[in-house]
Amino acid sequence: MYEQIDAYAARLIEESTPERTVWNVEKLRKGKPTDWNYIDGCMLTALLDMAELTGERRYFDFVEGFVDDFVAEDGSIRTYDPAKYRLDDVNEGRVLFPLYEQTRKEKYRRAAERIRAQLESQPRTAEGSFWHKQIYPRQVWLDGVYMALPFLALYERSFGGGDYADILRQIEVVRARMFDGEKRLYRHGYDAGRTAFWADPATGCSKSFWLRSIGWFAVALADLTEIVPEGPVNARLRALLAELAEGVARYADDESGMYWQVVDRGGERGNYLETSGSSMLAYAMLKGARLGALDKAYAAKGEKTFRGIVKKYLSFSNGDLNLGGICLVAGLGPEDNRRRDGSYEYYISEPVVENDAKGVAPFLLCYTEIKRLAP
Repeated sequence: MYEQIDAYAARLIEESTPERTVWNVEKLRKGKPTDWNYIDGCMLTALLDMAELTGERRYFDFVEGFVDDFVAEDGSIRTYDPAKYRLDDVNEGRVLFPLYEQTRKEKYRRAAERIRAQLESQPRTAEGSFWHKQIYPRQVWLDGVYMALPFLALYERSFGGGDYADILRQIEVVRARMFDGEKRLYRHGYDAGRTAFWADPATGCSKSFWLRSIGWFAVALADLTEIVPEGPVNARLRALLAELAEGVARYADDESGMYWQVVDRGGERGNYLETSGSSMLAYAMLKGARLGALDKAYAAKGEKTFRGIVKKYLSFSNGDLNLGGICLVAGLGPEDNRRRDGSYEYYISEPVVENDAKGVAPFLLCYTEIKRLAP
């Protein structure tokens, strides 16, 4: 199985260029060229992990060449517009730090500083949370925690003063506003202004527990526990990861270990076991257990989920491996897109695709953790 997954990752990079990546299904469907975006950023992050684990230069070389196509010597980034204030655009900047550490190209540091400058002026809620995007005023999404806060932590560790207080503050707001104590799950979005059509007028939260949004948050917590040095902030991050893992694990499918697109409504009509969020949770559990943030039992849970994904959704077609069961995209609003209302019916209506990086990248990250388990 390992050799087949290695060949799958290699095939994806062989078929991709900075102008067209085969794992960005949204761009392919719209016929648009590649730009600086979080989907490619997720995949590049996974490929760097593959490079570290396997020692194979092709993964690192691909990432370096890809980023060099976007980042100029002065640190400017082609197609990146910080004035749009989209947290999604921050995510791809994560790869700048390992690239800088290994090559010492100053342009990577300059590019990281440009993205950091966006966060310096990113609009915030009254409680200090980043708006998810400028077009979503006062809205906090679980997705955005992953998109922005690990980058911010990497910047603090590499080039800043090592102050992680703002990161923890924003995560504490998410915990206070978006965690459902009865369900032990996080809701996808929160509108601090309580005016969005999808928001509960009393709590400001969206209706449902979307799997991938919880997965984004879980991965953010797991990655932050590795980035942030030991101390009170790290201890709190570990506690929050443990709470999340304990809460979500009760909703795993007994047979496969996977999780449902709408987490707490397993087996209901139209709901399905989804690959991207399941991979994210498996990765967070495996990594959390490896780092000592979670009990070792979670490594077994994560491994069961990974093997369930392999059995259910990794299949051969025309001689090539393909990964299926991936929700293409889901979100909340904006005002002129009321279909995206956070309801159960909405989340199960989005397209399900193969080989999109939102599923492939966490699957490969999960795979790297599985291989680290091997004696």
